[in-house]
Amino acid sequence: MPSPGSDLPEVVRIARDLIRFDTSNWGGGKAEGEREAAEYVGAYLESLGLSPEYYEPVPRRTNVMARVRGRNPDKPALVLHGHLDVVPAIAADWSVDPFAGEIRDGMLWGRGAVDMKDMDAMILTSVADILRAGELPERDLILVFFADEENGGVEGSHLVVTQHPEWFDGATEAISEVGGYSIMVGDRRAYLLQVGEKALIWIRLRARGRAGHGSRVHPDNAVTRLAEAVAALGRTEWPVRLTATTQQMLEGLKTLTGSGEEDPDILAMSTGPAEGFIRSTLRTTTNPTGLTAGYKHNVIPDVAEALIDVRTLPGGEENALADIRRIVGDDVEVEIVVRDVGLEVPFEGDLVDAMVAALDRADPGVPVIPYLMGGGTDNKALSALGIEGYGFAPLRLPADLDFTGMFHGVDERVPIDALVFGQRVLTDLLRTY
Repeated sequence: MPSPGSDLPEVVRIARDLIRFDTSNWGGGKAEGEREAAEYVGAYLESLGLSPEYYEPVPRRTNVMARVRGRNPDKPALVLHGHLDVVPAIAADWSVDPFAGEIRDGMLWGRGAVDMKDMDAMILTSVADILRAGELPERDLILVFFADEENGGVEGSHLVVTQHPEWFDGATEAISEVGGYSIMVGDRRAYLLQVGEKALIWIRLRARGRAGHGSRVHPDNAVTRLAEAVAALGRTEWPVRLTATTQQMLEGLKTLTGSGEEDPDILAMSTGPAEGFIRSTLRTTTNPTGLTAGYKHNVIPDVAEALIDVRTLPGGEENALADIRRIVGDDVEVEIVVRDVGLEVPFEGDLVDAMVAALDRADPGVPVIPYLMGGGTDNKALSALGIEGYGFAPLRLPADLDFTGMFHGVDERVPIDALVFGQRVLTDLLRTY
């Protein structure tokens, strides 16, 4: 008797299996760990005749790598990488078990279905298709599956790059998540190819005051001081600042809409559900994400803290930090918890041409637009080795699916047809580039 789900395409089965490993990562060193998922990936790689290597710098924070020899060893190697951790999911908020890998309504549901166990499965099965056919990719491929990406790669890619740079010998370019997916601009489909990402600065605000009884008149209240700073920063409307990539993206949107509109925010609105993602690429963002203060209802604490997720355009980090310190005031401390670089590479070159061509062969005549992602990937760590990173997890999506809202969202899911499409495009790229 066939096993349940054996009729599913292999890329869907692998993504489903990976979702069923709870690799939740709360950050700050608190995580379930990626070990079992990494061992699953390693076993799959071994089944293809490859020799995976593991690196676990912190207990249970496991990274795995394998190298695939190509037909042309004189060409620079290409890194294909993904991460195995996911952000936590509050099961009570979901309509399905977030770690069951359920198939429903033609979609694969679960934490990681979008970010990014779908792409992990696409990488694995694309390489499998080539090797099982007795073929080789055009060039050497370096397959790496990292731990801790959702914590900025502190216990993952950054340690791998520092301790095992030899894993990446001969590589000059990399492909990973959050690019290559389709959006709708009015009634026209287009693909976004990620050629950059904003800088990451996670900060902690800390306000101090005087402890006391909750019933008294108490002007020196740390919670009040912090709340005022958090509200001021969270409500700041940061100005639009365009880069070479976002200028090209806006020109692409103008062409697709056929309008003479010049306002970047209005052009972003033409992308429908993707608007939030697109608007975040045009400016600094400062979103409060956590609050900590006090231990009892009638005790005024002497310290209160808040977490702020800051994303700036590449090169804008110092100006943004200066503005943040001005906004929150001298009475509130600003501590940098995690900081990582912004990236931007030109929308041109052989790899870009090859990715665009692979999409065109699968979906002829649909335009491809460059964009600069508001979030971050492990391409940041690889940039320390001089490796240029792109986001290319190709997915042809339904017009009404709020795909970008799935990242870190509730009821995360990806269409099965989109996974099959993406795996086919990625396989085509690896055969020809």
